[in-house]
Amino acid sequence: MSRLGCTRLAKPIVAIVGRPNVGKSALFNRIVGRRVAIVEGEPGVTRDRIYADASWTGRSFTLVDTGGLDYGKDAERFVQMARTQAAVAIAQADVLLFVVDARAGLMPADAEVAEELRRSRKPVVLVVNKVDHPTVEESLGEFYGLGLGEPVAVSAEHGRAIGDMLDLVVSHFPQSANEDEESEEIRIAIVGRPNVGKSSLVNHLLGQERSIVSDVPGTTRDAIDSDVEYDGQRFTLIDTAGIRRKSRIDEAVEHYSVLRALRAVNRSDVCVLMLDGTELATDQDKRIGGYAHEAGKGIILVVNKWDLVEKDEKTMNAFEETIRREMGFLQYAPILFVSAKTGQRVNRLLELAVFVANQHALRIPTGRLNEVIHDAVIRRPPPSDKGLRLKVLYGTQTGVKPPSFVLFVNDPKLMHYSYHRYLENQLREHFGFIGTPIVIRLRRRNA
Repeated sequence: MSRLGCTRLAKPIVAIVGRPNVGKSALFNRIVGRRVAIVEGEPGVTRDRIYADASWTGRSFTLVDTGGLDYGKDAERFVQMARTQAAVAIAQADVLLFVVDARAGLMPADAEVAEELRRSRKPVVLVVNKVDHPTVEESLGEFYGLGLGEPVAVSAEHGRAIGDMLDLVVSHFPQSANEDEESEEIRIAIVGRPNVGKSSLVNHLLGQERSIVSDVPGTTRDAIDSDVEYDGQRFTLIDTAGIRRKSRIDEAVEHYSVLRALRAVNRSDVCVLMLDGTELATDQDKRIGGYAHEAGKGIILVVNKWDLVEKDEKTMNAFEETIRREMGFLQYAPILFVSAKTGQRVNRLLELAVFVANQHALRIPTGRLNEVIHDAVIRRPPPSDKGLRLKVLYGTQTGVKPPSFVLFVNDPKLMHYSYHRYLENQLREHFGFIGTPIVIRLRRRNA
């Protein structure tokens, strides 16, 4: 097994916290630069509204909107939920944007959240939103009482002082964030819902190989990076299991598990998305898989607890068909059926991870690429639209991890989604790209 050079990129997480109706979602959309809907993008990809990639002055980060912090009418329950939700929000964040409402003034709920943030000892940028009039700005003094430093007056609705706020945010990022660190190990993130067997899988891999280099606390603060060597190849296993915050609030548990997965995905080369063979794909599975897909990571679907499934010679094929139907946007991801408890097929995972990592880093010669594109266009010419027909002139590969291509065409607007997918399928048919998403961008060029 050959060694493979992989690039590690740790992307900071910025969480927006605060009580309801202070403008968190408006600020989220303003930073991201668009309105983020519950479901968008290509069919089959489930995106959660509260997660998106953003950047400022060349620094990329994952933005998390903790919208929907509804504390209810019960004052006693309000306090408990405020603390629980604040703890969930800060658990994985590198920087916190604490949003308060200038029009409403300082509220008891703000003080409850601020107390949790002070105890976290994490960088906090206090954002006073809805400051869109001089008379409103005069009332900012009371927010100094929160003990979180000088407040930043902004208007998410009108875009006021958003740049100043983001300057403060990125100033708190770790120096190593967004810097490529060349390494020979393959970084594998083990992600999935609670109780799907992530820790059992990691423990089996580490116990079976008997060649652990070290257990090093990961940059995630709540996960352990385990280094292991198999057949001459070094791996780092990023386990997101085992650190589950007890809570009576189902949404808080779900939110926290997704945050763990986001950070693990960002740090990985290959994501192992574990599914429960007794439950199959859930919305949470699709959400995590969709994030890994959009992050451009190599992906392997591992169906665990296969020993608990009653089966015959057709069961595995039936399960695979169901997964492909439910998670259609991951058609390219290989599926491995395992039992972390018994060790069934677990030994195949690391070999498959090397294969996927190589596919993720695959580069195609320009001449061969254009042969495939030319043959594909001849075999199935692009459809016409109102008398106009798309012309695909030539293509070039612009990057790897994931494999990225630019196609030069006469008019990008003439590219129909179905034809775009056809060209992607042709590339996969000829070159593989198993386990990795493909990025195809269009650029106008006169014929």
